[in-house]
Amino acid sequence: MPVSTSSQGAPLWQRRTTRAQWLQFAAWLVGISLFLLCWKVISDNTMWVFVEDAGRQGSDLISRMMPPRWEYANVLWKPMWDTLNIATLGTALGIAMAFPVAFLAARNTTPHPLVRSLALTIIVSSRSINSLIWAMLLVTILGPGVLAGIIAIALRSIGFVGKLLYEAIEEIHPTPVEAISATGASRLQVMNYGVLPQVMPAFAGISVYRWDINIRESTVLGLVGAGGIGLQLNASINSLAWNQVSVIFVMIFATVLVSEWVSARVRHAII
Repeated sequence: MPVSTSSQGAPLWQRRTTRAQWLQFAAWLVGISLFLLCWKVISDNTMWVFVEDAGRQGSDLISRMMPPRWEYANVLWKPMWDTLNIATLGTALGIAMAFPVAFLAARNTTPHPLVRSLALTIIVSSRSINSLIWAMLLVTILGPGVLAGIIAIALRSIGFVGKLLYEAIEEIHPTPVEAISATGASRLQVMNYGVLPQVMPAFAGISVYRWDINIRESTVLGLVGAGGIGLQLNASINSLAWNQVSVIFVMIFATVLVSEWVSARVRHAII
């Protein structure tokens, strides 16, 4: 039964109408039917023999990873450095492109509705394609290597940074902007003294957060030839060198932990 509040603040129970009860019943019926249909489709396309054997296969795979081949870590320092460069340079390039796009997409800073529509299209296009897919396309165009990974990370970062930043711009307090405009300041001066000081903390936090995400994403770009430690991961998996795979996993995990700590400290210092 729905609950409303009386004038004294006490809860007041009200009985649903017959129409509301039927609508709720229909909603539950449709939801359960859709769930059962999806389950049947998944079940029909699943080889349950492999699922039943998954526990044994998983334990066998873990046993092959132990003990890790720690001396292989000496080979991974340069690929890991490439991974960090892909994430850092890709983030910087993405931020540089996302910054003006965000101002063109925000309602209170865009020069024209058509420009805003174009900027939003760029943001949506960037966010709708995963960085791994961007890397596959760029490896085909530019060839394998770090450059494809950097551009893939940058193209993916435009949508993330642009969306969060233009939302922050739209939520700024209008009073400073109106006060500066009342002095006869130009549009550029209003932007410089009224808008930027309000959005820069959010912009810095968004940028560091995106860099932290890109550290994770750049570790797998090598699976499609876009450079970084993913190349060694792919090679080790293909050669069934599972004791090397475990070393790569440990190094990726340690790198992500350090990047998480660094981004948290930087965000705390800025915000």
